[in-house]
Amino acid sequence: MKKTHVVIHHSATKDSASVSWGAIRRYHIEVNGWAAIGYHLGCELVGDHYEMMLGRGFDDIGAHCYQEGMNMKSLGVCFVGNYDVAPPPNEMLVFAASHLRRIMFDLGVPADEAHVHKHSEFAPKTCPGALFPFSAFLALLNPEPSDFDAKLAAFLRG
Repeated sequence: MKKTHVVIHHSATKDSASVSWGAIRRYHIEVNGWAAIGYHLGCELVGDHYEMMLGRGFDDIGAHCYQEGMNMKSLGVCFVGNYDVAPPPNEMLVFAASHLRRIMFDLGVPADEAHVHKHSEFAPKTCPGALFPFSAFLALLNPEPSDFDAKLAAFLRG
């Protein structure tokens, strides 16, 4: 199913600089009874660097925000950490934005407030955290790709 939106989440757990993505996956499968992790992407600190983890396939229906049909039409992106306690590190935001910008461009999802959402816009919670700098993150998503990036994406689309 074509994705037209992105919903930003946080795990509301401490990022321990180890791979927490597996623990989130196990929780979603073993406790929630889902077929897979609910998110399509996750960003976390692994050792001394950030990684973007894959979850569900981009064409798969998510299990991250059922309100307004967002599971069907959005990519769920989880930032591992509790951003009600402290803001995410700038390095994490820059890393995630650079990867997510490319993915959104390839999928044709605009990087604007009409298409990129906080989970809290749909559910009565603070997700992705009261201290997550959403406006700043949205600004990081907005730079236009270079001509080379546009040509490469067009070539890959066929």
